[in-house]
Amino acid sequence: MKEKELEKEKTEKAVSEEKETKETAASEKENKETSEKEEKASEKKKDPKDEKIDELNDKLKRSMAEFDNYRKRTDKEKSAMYEIGAKDVIEKILPIVDNFERGLNSIPEDAKGSAFADGMEKIYKQFVKTLDDMGVKPIEAVGKPFDPNFHNAVMHVEDENLGENVVAVELQKRYTYKASIVRPSMVQVAN
Repeated sequence: MKEKELEKEKTEKAVSEEKETKETAASEKENKETSEKEEKASEKKKDPKDEKIDELNDKLKRSMAEFDNYRKRTDKEKSAMYEIGAKDVIEKILPIVDNFERGLNSIPEDAKGSAFADGMEKIYKQFVKTLDDMGVKPIEAVGKPFDPNFHNAVMHVEDENLGENVVAVELQKRYTYKASIVRPSMVQVAN
């Protein structure tokens, strides 16, 4: 009988311990939920000063980003305007270079060593070197296939030595400034 009583006591003790554990877990859960609710309530009830600070920080970041974009855009526009202006000036200078070349080619053989011819040659070389330093390059077209993007065909000629649609004679040179074409070649194309 004593064994039954001892067993009964152990069972009762185990049941009471289990109840206590459940009650402790339930109270901990309640405390946790209460603390979470308090945190959420405190987040909702932010100090108006903190809200204003967050708002002003956001405005500052947006203004800084807008200014940075504005600066980048104006830099691009400035460089584009410079390129357009330089290209316009180069287009106006190229006919002068063409006239120098024609003038030098028209000097008679007996006058080629004269001081005047040497002076003209030196001025022409200086002109060409200055254009080259600026990024202006002449592109030869003779013997190359005709391309309407780079050449302006003004004449056709029958020539058995050249293939079809090959540039036979270049009447005016093509010039490029950096990566863009300033003036296309004026050419005579073989059929």
